Amino acid sequence: MPTFNDAVDEIKNFSEKAGLYDKRILVMFSGGKDSSLMLYLLKEAGLDISALTFFHRWSWRETLNWAMKFTKRLGIEHFLVDVTDGLLREATGRKGPVCINCKKVMLWNAKWFALNNGFDVLAKGDNANDKIIGALLDQCETDIRLCGLPKIGIPFFRPLIKYPADTVEKLADDVGIKPYRMYEHARRRQWREGCPLQYIDKEEIVTPELMELAYRVNYEVSRIARRMKVRASVRVPSFEIMCWNCDEEALKEINSVVERFKGGDSYD
Repeated sequence: MPTFNDAVDEIKNFSEKAGLYDKRILVMFSGGKDSSLMLYLLKEAGLDISALTFFHRWSWRETLNWAMKFTKRLGIEHFLVDVTDGLLREATGRKGPVCINCKKVMLWNAKWFALNNGFDVLAKGDNANDKIIGALLDQCETDIRLCGLPKIGIPFFRPLIKYPADTVEKLADDVGIKPYRMYEHARRRQWREGCPLQYIDKEEIVTPELMELAYRVNYEVSRIARRMKVRASVRVPSFEIMCWNCDEEALKEINSVVERFKGGDSYD
């Protein structure tokens, strides 16, 4: 398994061959382990980078605050863009999951933000476990770490794409990268947190009220999960409880929150 220094050297070598030291790179930075490690590696490799973080009305403020502190510590320019309006246009009235619409909004916002602000390359923290055959960014004719796709109009740099998730996890741990955790259940067993809108029931017609419900119930449930060191989330509007390692006490507290929201508390 590569060390952190090995990963930095690999990025340096690839960047020299690909001419990335002559480019301005805009890093799509969520504040999770993958994008945080990527940002740190690119900084250590001496590339010209800035960070871009998208948020919306229902984003976790705790993780956003952590991300801002992280870039400040690294001395990296950090842009924040509110995509609430675009997300509402793309998602409202359509069936879930919302994540599909949100990724579309973020991708195109990132593209135009980069082009309008003099950036030459976009960077994403995808690892090898994120690679899906047939996905747009996997239709690369050359090295999958740097994709120049006409449909996007700007190259994408994915320095972690050949590293499995467990390697990324170890590299981040080795250099003390510990993002703020909401203790969500997430859609995968690995630490894959995101935002509460991912818990809107599949095939449900998305509305602003349902987005608000997903945020409010899951914010309270995440506070319980964080305190009890379990991972829990609630689907809405079905109110299905999902939990890793929950004991009776945790489930009792989570159920009390769910029952209160079922009674209409979510719209007070």
